[in-house]
Amino acid sequence: MASVQDQLEIKFRLTDGSDIGPKTFPAATSVATLKESVVAQWPKEKENGPRTVKDVKLISAGKILENNKTLGECQSPLCDIPGGVTTMHVVVQPPPVEKEKKAVIEPKQNKCVCVIL
Repeated sequence: MASVQDQLEIKFRLTDGSDIGPKTFPAATSVATLKESVVAQWPKEKENGPRTVKDVKLISAGKILENNKTLGECQSPLCDIPGGVTTMHVVVQPPPVEKEKKAVIEPKQNKCVCVIL
């Protein structure tokens, strides 16, 4: 049976100040699994929500969390209070804008490349 120390209560703070959670996760949960949870629980009425896990960055104690790490590895002894709720900030990266980049391409201008010796 898992002890209380093996469970972490986490809430996810969105950029507009609203929260998802809190929800309890085992310390062995990967950051990628947390991101999947955020994408699944994202409020439908919010604009610019993440489409995939790659669009989400989680920040805890001022550090961007890596997908391959577990919650236990990411715990900060200075910031996490045993039995308390840990707040992780969620940042959604906007998708790359391919259409605008193509429209911005400037036509080549004729330039003189003569060299006088």
